[in-house]
Amino acid sequence: MSRKTKGFTLIELMIAVAIAGILVAIGYPTYQNVIQGSYRKTAQSDLMAFAAAMERHHAGTFSYKGAGSGGGDTGSPTIFSTWSPASETSSNKRYNLTIDSASAVDFVIKATPVSGSSQATDGELWYFSDGRKAWDEDNSGSISNAEYCWSC
Repeated sequence: MSRKTKGFTLIELMIAVAIAGILVAIGYPTYQNVIQGSYRKTAQSDLMAFAAAMERHHAGTFSYKGAGSGGGDTGSPTIFSTWSPASETSSNKRYNLTIDSASAVDFVIKATPVSGSSQATDGELWYFSDGRKAWDEDNSGSISNAEYCWSC
């Protein structure tokens, strides 16, 4: 009488675990890039809403000046949330939103990644009142001509 055993051998189980490990090693970095990209898109959306708030401020005062905290022209805005995602609490923020400059006729606003967050190495996002957009993709601290785009 031959006896048939049912189940997996240790080698078959080790092969299955190795294959799962390879799939995770390939998939996890891609997943992290997708998550980081989604937070960047949220910050871009918040910057556009921030720009709309700047335009509303301009419509009421005929100047972009005074939109910052304490009536200043730079720094934290008083006319919009100071962080992104603006739809979440400040404890979940990934970007700080600030007014880089504001005059009577134009403004520059930016989203700076919060250090210690998943976005810390993502580079700043900029929005200019003339409609230009920039992303410091290489996180060098300056914007090159190739970086005047959010989807590059």
